[in-house]
Amino acid sequence: MFARDSRTAWTAGLLVAALAPGVLMAASANAVVGDQAKNGAYPFTAKLDIGNGNRSCTAALVEKQWLVTAAGCFADNPEQGRVAAGAPKLKTTAAIGNATADVVELVPREDRDLVMAKLAKPVTGIAPVEVGTKEPIQGEELRVAGYGRTKDEWVPDRLHTSQFTVGSVKNTAVELAGKTADAAVCKGDTGGPAFREVNGRAELVAVNSTSWQGGCFGNEDETRKGAVDTRVDDIAGWIQSVSSRTLLPRSQWKYATYTASGYFTGGSDDGKRRMDLFVVWKDGEVSLFQGADHDDPKQPFSAEYQIEKPGSYWTRARAVTGGKFAEDGSDGITVRWENGKVSTYMHVDQNGVHDEKTLRPGGGDNPFWKNARLITAGRYTENSLRDDLLVLWEDGSTSMYSDIGTKGLSGWTQLTKADNGWKNAAQISAGEFTGKKTADLLIRWNDGQAQVFPGVDAAGYHGSRVTIRPVGSAWKNSQMLTVGSFTAPTNRPNDILIGWNDGNLSYYPGVDTAGTHGEVQLVG
Repeated sequence: MFARDSRTAWTAGLLVAALAPGVLMAASANAVVGDQAKNGAYPFTAKLDIGNGNRSCTAALVEKQWLVTAAGCFADNPEQGRVAAGAPKLKTTAAIGNATADVVELVPREDRDLVMAKLAKPVTGIAPVEVGTKEPIQGEELRVAGYGRTKDEWVPDRLHTSQFTVGSVKNTAVELAGKTADAAVCKGDTGGPAFREVNGRAELVAVNSTSWQGGCFGNEDETRKGAVDTRVDDIAGWIQSVSSRTLLPRSQWKYATYTASGYFTGGSDDGKRRMDLFVVWKDGEVSLFQGADHDDPKQPFSAEYQIEKPGSYWTRARAVTGGKFAEDGSDGITVRWENGKVSTYMHVDQNGVHDEKTLRPGGGDNPFWKNARLITAGRYTENSLRDDLLVLWEDGSTSMYSDIGTKGLSGWTQLTKADNGWKNAAQISAGEFTGKKTADLLIRWNDGQAQVFPGVDAAGYHGSRVTIRPVGSAWKNSQMLTVGSFTAPTNRPNDILIGWNDGNLSYYPGVDTAGTHGEVQLVG
């Protein structure tokens, strides 16, 4: 833990800023930390009440059910900052926006003044702050937020923020100095976020740990105002692995109607992150699960973002697939709507779907694309930088539309004519299983059998089908099926993610011509 056992050099004499009795109130005035945050600004910042007013701290929401804050807030001796894993000794309540939730579990980081705090229930309507991975540098400006004391207030009700400048950077901590004469970190601000602001979004860099508290209410004689914050940029993977524990179990996967995989949230096929998962729920809510960059196979995702709320227009989606459609090779979503309209959203990120390209308008007397029962995008054209679209029609015929990102639906090829046998296909998805030059087609049939058609291209289906699950297998209970790299970044061969009709969720890693190789259960 950084400089808590031997308080020498630049941290010598710094005061722990965690304790703040919750009984006295003073008239509102200008804050030492800075200005009152505007309504709705930095909503990921939480106020912690520890022991019914015994202590007060600040925290940051990093996942819908997890906060990150200072371990000293919960320690018997805040100077040492050590806390045991498990339920907090004192009842702790977090207030985030208009919501409140009890803290039910603590997961401390042993090498620094940091703890993850699990909430009894997920917070909705507030986007968690992104944990940055870029090391802070000397002279960089960070914004600090907190609910601690000000110059004139003992326990302010409003969040206050101010700009600080990075000084010395150590292995686990960073020194901060206020940009203005009044800026300081006070009691009650401990655990609060220090973040950089990039293109209108916040990126968590550190959390408040210790400070001189010069000029804070009750400490007016102290003139020193520097602070030491605990870094999080170098342990972003650890934070992900802890917070992802509650990411999937709370979702009712039997209500997931459509899913698509891709590198949507800034990750790319570069070996650094596993694929994201785009989910359309039965009630019209749309979620985006961000692929993790840690190594836990049971935690393939690191965060969930709500793209659309329940009751949205996505209740009218009838088929969804993900793929590379844009000129820059980034991943997007293609949708067949109930009126026969076909849309491609060239880009997808944490804020939603963007750059819609209408491939076919809906409605009219002959909405032909209403007959498109199943669709999947994949690398069916050799050496293409963008994906093609394979369609299974109501009559059992199949077609391919090459490079829909630039050609739209003009590059049409019929692969097979109407066939009653193909009407028994329940789910299809493109994948990389056999090492062919083009993508394979995975089909899950109504009877539970699953087969791979290797190396599909505009000339049709080639070679013998590879059966990876037999007739009558448990896969007949598959509610949704998606192919992607969920085991590891750029995993080849691909994995198969399945949401079961009983609400469970699992995936099969590294499927190849020999079949499936074990099952990783995520929910259930």
